[in-house]
Amino acid sequence: MILVVNAGSSSVKAALFAPDLTEVTRLMVSTIGGNAALSHDGQTRPVEAPDHATAITLIRQALGERPVNAAAHRVVHGGETLTAPTRLTPDALAQIRACVPLAPLHNPPALAAIDALAASDPALPQYASFDTAFHAGQPPVATTYALPERIRARGIRRYGFHGLSYAGLVRQIAPLPDRLLALHLGAGVSLCAIHQGRSVATSMGYSPLSGPTMATRPGDIDAGAVLRLAEEDGIAATANMLNRESGLLGLSGISADMRALLADPAPPAAFAVAHFCYWAARQAGSLIAAMGGIDALAFTGGIGENSPVIRDRITALLLWAGKVPVHVIPAREEEQIARDALALIHDA
Repeated sequence: MILVVNAGSSSVKAALFAPDLTEVTRLMVSTIGGNAALSHDGQTRPVEAPDHATAITLIRQALGERPVNAAAHRVVHGGETLTAPTRLTPDALAQIRACVPLAPLHNPPALAAIDALAASDPALPQYASFDTAFHAGQPPVATTYALPERIRARGIRRYGFHGLSYAGLVRQIAPLPDRLLALHLGAGVSLCAIHQGRSVATSMGYSPLSGPTMATRPGDIDAGAVLRLAEEDGIAATANMLNRESGLLGLSGISADMRALLADPAPPAAFAVAHFCYWAARQAGSLIAAMGGIDALAFTGGIGENSPVIRDRITALLLWAGKVPVHVIPAREEEQIARDALALIHDA
C-alpha cells in the first residue's frame, strides 16, 4: 500500500493506493497554520494543524488500521540531477534541499512532509517523483537562456513543470500521436510539445510563473517590468503580486475561478477569459513550431478537463494548424507517483 503525499505551502494532500493502483482513500489537511481542516471520506472537520508535521500525524491517524508500506512524494523541483523517480536516501534529500533556491515555495513543504514521515516511522521506505523530470531530456537550445555562462552555472535555465501530469497523460493515450500538443489548464497553466512521447519544449521555464495567463499568475512578462516593480514596490511585494494577485484575478478584478468568470456577464470577466484563450493559443503556436507540426491536441487539468467552452475556443484559434483529434485526459498525478514508486520497489 502506497501513501502518495502532495505537500503544498499550506496544505497536505494524500491518497492511499493498493498494489494494483486502485485508489483506496483520499485525504487532505488544509489551511495549515490557520483554521485548519481535515477532509476524508467526504467529511470535513476542523483540526489543530500548526505545521506540516502535525498534518502528517493527522493523516496517519485518519487512515486508522489501513497499512502503509511505503510513501511517495510529489517534489516540484529536482534540478539538473534528479531527473527520474528515486528512493529517498540522505544523498537524494541533500539534492532536493539544494534545489530549494530554485523552488522556494514548493520544495520546503515537500521536505517537511518527508521529514515528518521519517520521524514518525523511520523504517518506512520513501520515494519521490519530480515535476521537472519529464522535461529533462529537452535539447539545450530549448532550455538555455541567453545569459553569460557564470549566470547559467547557477542553475538559471528553463526546467518546465507539470511533468507528472504530462507523464500520466502520455500513458493514457493510445495510440500515441507522433506530435502531441498537451495543455494543462488549471490554476497553473502550461503547454508541452511532446514528440514521440518525449517533451521537446514547454511553456514554463525557470519557475512556474512563465507561460500563458493563469489563475493568479500573469504568465510571461517582460523582465524590465519586473525589475521596475521590484525597485518601486520591493521584491517580496512584487513576488506576492506575481504569484497571487495577477492572471485571471488581476485582469477581471472579480475571481481567479474560470467557472465564475464564464458565468459573469461583466466586460472584465469576458476580457479575462478572452486573454486566457488568446495566450494559450499564441504560445501553442510556438510549441507547434518546436515539433515541426501537430498531429493531435490533449487537454488536462481542472479547466482542461471540465470546460468544453474553453477547449472549443482554444481549438478554434488553432485551426490554422489543421483540424486534428482532440483528447480530454483526466489528470492522474497521484496515480503516476504511485506507479513510479511501485516500479522502483519491484526493481529493487
